[in-house]
This record gives sequence, structure tokens and C-alpha cells, in this order.
Amino acid sequence: MSLTTTTTLTGKDTLGASVPPFTAHAISVSLPTWQDNVGYEEGDKRVVDVMVSGYPRFFIHLSIQKLARICEQKFGVNGERCLLCPTHKVAEDCRAFMIDRSTKAGSPIPVRLVQFLLCPEDESVPNAANMCIELHIVLFPSDSFPLAKQFWQHTGLGISSRRAERCLSMLRDGDDAPGSPPPSFSRPPPKKSNRHYSTKSIGRSPPASPVAPIHEGHDMDAVDEVLSADQSVYVEERYGRNLPLGSAAAAKRALRRRIAGVLVRDSPNNWSVAGGQEAELGPSTRGVDGVSESDVFLYPTGMAAIWCAHQMALNTLPAAKSICFGFPYTDTLKTLEKWGPGCHHLGHGLDESIDELEQILERDAANSSSPPALSLFTEFPSNPLLRSPNLPRLRALADKYDFLLVVDETIGNFVNVEVLPYADIVVSSLSKVFSGDANVMGGSLVLNPKGRHYAALKANLTQTYEDCYFDEDAIYMERNSRDFKRRIEVIDDNTLAVCSLLRSRSLADPSTLGRAVIKDVLYPKWATHENYERCRVPTGGYGGLFSILFTSVAASHAFYDTLPCYKGPSLGTNFTLASPYTILAHYAELEWAAGWGVEETLVRVSVGMEDRETLLHAFETALQAAEAAAAEISS
Repeated sequence: MSLTTTTTLTGKDTLGASVPPFTAHAISVSLPTWQDNVGYEEGDKRVVDVMVSGYPRFFIHLSIQKLARICEQKFGVNGERCLLCPTHKVAEDCRAFMIDRSTKAGSPIPVRLVQFLLCPEDESVPNAANMCIELHIVLFPSDSFPLAKQFWQHTGLGISSRRAERCLSMLRDGDDAPGSPPPSFSRPPPKKSNRHYSTKSIGRSPPASPVAPIHEGHDMDAVDEVLSADQSVYVEERYGRNLPLGSAAAAKRALRRRIAGVLVRDSPNNWSVAGGQEAELGPSTRGVDGVSESDVFLYPTGMAAIWCAHQMALNTLPAAKSICFGFPYTDTLKTLEKWGPGCHHLGHGLDESIDELEQILERDAANSSSPPALSLFTEFPSNPLLRSPNLPRLRALADKYDFLLVVDETIGNFVNVEVLPYADIVVSSLSKVFSGDANVMGGSLVLNPKGRHYAALKANLTQTYEDCYFDEDAIYMERNSRDFKRRIEVIDDNTLAVCSLLRSRSLADPSTLGRAVIKDVLYPKWATHENYERCRVPTGGYGGLFSILFTSVAASHAFYDTLPCYKGPSLGTNFTLASPYTILAHYAELEWAAGWGVEETLVRVSVGMEDRETLLHAFETALQAAEAAAAEISS
């Protein structure tokens, strides 16, 4: 069960705890100081030994670890380790990747696959056969686990923690691997009553998730009680929070309609029919005529949507290098580099980078009769520099040289920006602001029905697409996303207020006279402003993400350590979440990242829904600490 609470834990005591707290399937982890983040990257036992959660593609959930140990005991030989996949095709892709990469490194490693069917122990349970789960196990020598972990991280196609827990619940007594520790979620003790679940809420949508206060302290009265798996299902369904587990198909249909923008009415008052046949559908609000729910495909993670978009390009168009435009999320670049012929990386993502791209395309087109590029992947705006590419110019090049334009709209989100008219494919991480609660992963891919390659892409997806989005995850994603438009508007306004405060105290403001500790505030309102405005919808804002560059290491560390909010990986949460992004994403390549403007001192902030004055006070406190640290160094 995953319930957002209003409990805030700050300081060193929170190290390694789940974010949100007391959340079994949290997708972030508390790393409250700069040194904690360094310790995590260096494998410091002080940090890693206390972690009970983490971002799921980097930290394998404890329930998945336990299930993997059981599978290794049951099916492994000679100390083999394993990776757990939801389908046979994903397992085959994992094996192919491991063999290909190990062969290029010198010697292919042996990789074998096992299919494991788990069914409820009590066969008298109604529809027991329909509750069975296939688990596809990839087994390999133990010293090859880092290579397998690359597949897990780059593709986002490993099993989810909820799928693992469902599998564990169907294992018979005695199947547990010796020494397998039970998952620990750092939950609070039970309490006698729960004011969140009153009979008045029956038949209505849930209230907005409680927002974590940005100040220190504990509000234990608001902590949700700990429930067993059966109890949690009852509570979620009985009191209007989740659709029934048997309605997963309707939940997925509601998600596809929400993302396609075709629901005439999609509000907390009519969420229960959003995926039903009686839902009123209309023209899409995505800026392209003819978009329908059949053009939307769901994936277990945003990275899975990106990886599958790349695979679709490789399977549909003539072989050629891809293009990574702008400084991307790290695994997007790794995917383009490790699958297919490789890629050109134009990491600055500015208009002058398009001039460079034109030269590359013109040169390669002159040397071959085939198109000079397979596809171009870009983010709008980018993470963490918040730069927006010139999509009209990129679209013109894609048309001229016949390659696909794939846009990741996760940071901008379609409430704020309209990018589908320029793209062949739009991908997004639903785990971020679309969900907001940071307790479930998900991703989406949208095809542009007006794109020149639409027919070929749709045919390929129709033939190859596998729905491996676990039903329970889809149920939670549907619940979380019911009010995403309202939440985005609040987050947009809060972020603009915070960024305006910080920029007024930065070197970007002439009134500071060079005395500021903030070098710049990276935010779409100011970074590549014209490019962002071309795609901003009339009522749209600038999103909830920004980054800060500091004039000194001391100021950066002091700001981060003092800022009184949750600190850990991920973004787009309903609560404010900060991280020293370059340390977490590029610790082994700091010099390379700095070459693209992603400095070591960069602090990335995802603003939440807290009271605006409380937020401003919190950032003012952190800024004063940074100024004091800088003054102490200079004195």
C-alpha cells in the first residue's frame, strides 16, 4: 500500500528513508546533505546500508531483491544471479544486450532464461487461474550483474515492486530463500483510527494528497495506519481512492484518454467513468486533429517509452545514426549509444547547435543515398538546464532529411506546452507530475497521426507492442492523475514565485552589483525563452522544475544542506524535492558534464504545492546560509 502522509523528517535522521515517508512503493529516498549524495555515489556503507528505497531504475526495490534471491536459489546453478522481467520478449532483449555487450568487450557470457508461473495457492479462489503471473528470469554468472543492471537502468523494463509483492504473496511456505531479509519500509506504528477514511468520502474522489510541510516536525496524527495487503485493497476500493483491481483495463483506458486529451469531462467528480464506454469523448486538446486513445501506448516507466521509441525507429526506418539534441537525461543518451549504429550528441541544445546539426546532415547526406539520420531525440525543456529547443527548425530538418523527431515532454508537460504538432513521437515519464504522489512508475508514448511515418510506426507498434504495465501500478497511476491539471497550475505559480525571488538575488539581476552567491537560475521563463514561448499554450506556465548555479562550492553545499524540504532523486512531486543533480547523475563524469554547462555546484529543485509564503521563507533561509558560507570563505 502506498499512501502519502504529512509527516516530514528532516536532518540526518532521515538518511535512507523512503520519500514520501512510510510509503512501501516510494520512488525516491532521503539524501539530506550534500555529503550523503557523495556517499551514495561512492558506495559508502554509512549511506547505502540504511537505504530502504530509491529511484526504481537505480535502486532495486527490497521486495524485488527478495524475490530474486528466491529465484536464484530455486533455478540458479554455480552461484548465478538473476534479473526479473515481466515478459519473455523483455527477457530475450536482456539476454541479447548482455551477450552483445560482453562480446564487444572480449568474450560472450552465458545467459539463460527460465519461465516461472506463479498461481494462488488456494485453487478454490474464484478466477484463480486468471490471477496467475508469469515471471521471466534471466540467469547469468554473478560477476556479470553490473552488465545486467545496465539493461535494467537503461530500458526501465524490469518488474515493478508491486508485481514482485504479488509474486511473493503466491509463493508457498518454505519457498523463501535462506537469509532473505523481509522488505523494510520504515513505516510508523499503527494507530487506532484514521481520520482520512470517514464515511463521508464514500462515492467521491479522494481529496488532494496531503502535502509534506516544508518545515521541521512530525504530524503523527496524520500518518495513515499500516494495513495488510488485503486490508489495503479494501480501503483503496471501498472509500473511493482506487478503482477495483478487476478494473485495470478501464484504468488504462482512462489514462490513455487523459493523455490523448479526448475526455470532454475529466474531473474528480466523474473519475469512475473516465475509462468506461459511457465516457464523453471529443476532439483532442493536444494540438493535432485526429489524436485518439489508440495513439497512446503505456509503459512501466518513462525510460521504457524512450527505449521502445528508439527500438521502433530501428525496426521501421533505414539504419543510420540517431541524434541526441541538448544535454539529455543520462539514460536517453546511453540508449542511443548502446543500441543501433550510435548517435551524434549536440549537448548544448541551442540554436547555434542546429547550425552544427545542419552541417552534419548535409555532409552525411552527400556521402550516402540513405537518410543521414534515423531519429532525433530531444527534451522540452531539458533536464537539468531547462533549455527548450527550436522545434520548428528541428521539424523542418526532419522533413528535409526524412528522420523521426521524438520529443520528451516530461518537464514541460502537455498542460503547459504543445509539442505534438512538431513531433512524430512524444514520450513522457508519467512517474513525475502526472502522478505527483511519487509512489508509482509509468510512461507513455504518443504517435502524431499527422506525421509522415505514422502509418509505418502504428503498424510496427500494433505488431510488437506488449502491455507489460502491471495492472496494480496502472490502478494507482489512474488515481493519482485525476487532478493533475489542477496540481500543475498550483505548482507552476509556486515555482514562478520562488524563481523570481532567487533570480532577484543572482548575478543575472543588475541590482546585485556582483555580490550574489547565485550565478544563475535556470528556468524556462529565462532560458531559451523564445523557443519555449513558441510552444507554450495560452494558459500554460513554465513548469515546476528549475536549477541553480552558484558562484562557489561552499555556497552550493550550504544552500542544499540548509534548504528545509525533502531531498532525493526524482521530480514532479506534489512536495518540494531538491537534489545536487550533477553529483547524482554524473558523478563519474563531472568534467564531461561541466563541458556542457552542467556544473558540479548545480542544485536542481522540483517545487511542490506547499503554501507559497512558507516556500519563499524556506528558500530565503537557504539563501542566507549560502551567503554566510560564501562570506566566511572570502573573509
